[in-house]
Amino acid sequence: MPTTREVSLSVLDLVPVVEGGTPQQSFRNTLDLARHAERWGYKRYWLAEHHGLPGVASSATAVVIAYVAAGTSTIRVGSGGIMLPNHAPLMVAEQFGTLESMFPGRIDLGLGRAPGADFPVTRALRRGLTSSGDDFPELLRELRSYFQPADETEPSQVRAIPGEGLRIPIWLLGSSGFSAQLAAELGLPFAFASHFAPDFVLQALHLYRTGFRPSAELSAPRVMIGLNVVAAETDEEAAWLATSMERQFLNVIRRRPGRLMPPTDRPDTEWTELEKTVVRQQLSYSIVGSPETVRKRLMHFMELTGADEFIVSSPIYDHRARLRSYEILAEAAAGLSD
Repeated sequence: MPTTREVSLSVLDLVPVVEGGTPQQSFRNTLDLARHAERWGYKRYWLAEHHGLPGVASSATAVVIAYVAAGTSTIRVGSGGIMLPNHAPLMVAEQFGTLESMFPGRIDLGLGRAPGADFPVTRALRRGLTSSGDDFPELLRELRSYFQPADETEPSQVRAIPGEGLRIPIWLLGSSGFSAQLAAELGLPFAFASHFAPDFVLQALHLYRTGFRPSAELSAPRVMIGLNVVAAETDEEAAWLATSMERQFLNVIRRRPGRLMPPTDRPDTEWTELEKTVVRQQLSYSIVGSPETVRKRLMHFMELTGADEFIVSSPIYDHRARLRSYEILAEAAAGLSD
């Protein structure tokens, strides 16, 4: 049934490195996808910080953001997200102040508090483990103070140049209630990682919406929801393409993450029934199917979450099939408000 409520679509890209591929090709594919997404009307193109994963090439997130922003014209580009405990807030302020100065009005700063890495990599990133993520509110306050100093008559001895005085939209990202409550308290937009952590999404959205306090940045709650989408001409083709995503998550739960593998005709030979249940539960915020299936499932998630925006990850092995998936989704979303 048609609806008059519109919802924005955005892209979440981990710059996947496929089996048999290289990071160089992955970066070229990322820029190609960003240019197509811009033409198809996607609102944002976000890159995610992960480290030490053979199948993810977006570890130097600010560098990749600059690459994508330089190769596009209008789409907003940002982080989904920067894992703030991995970095000195001053460095984040300088990096994103530089990006905003280069690409005015097009940069978003999404922030998370997880490490985006395993224990040894986290130790190498942070030169120790003094930050557990519990100090995230303090780090966030420091970061925001570099953009908007509290007392402009007496400049701080530590200043972010460029960065100071710039109003870069800050989003808080999360997969639990912690960031939801913090975003509500500070009056910031909130994005939930339901594409891999679906269990707490509705509770987190309730915490955020009921606790929201209007701020200079935002007068009312704004919610973004992560979705996995694998779309194709038929349900059968989409299900086949989605086996790459399922294999990827299977390797993650087995603690053997690798490069994105090609689809398989025999997925049931690769996992136990318990593993299948776990993977399917983790991927429950997914849309897999034909254009009509995509349209119906998108409407379902709109009604279920009341989201203002969906940010979409599509771990598809073949680049052309990935492009087509995002195109089908854009067409389906446009059709909802026709």
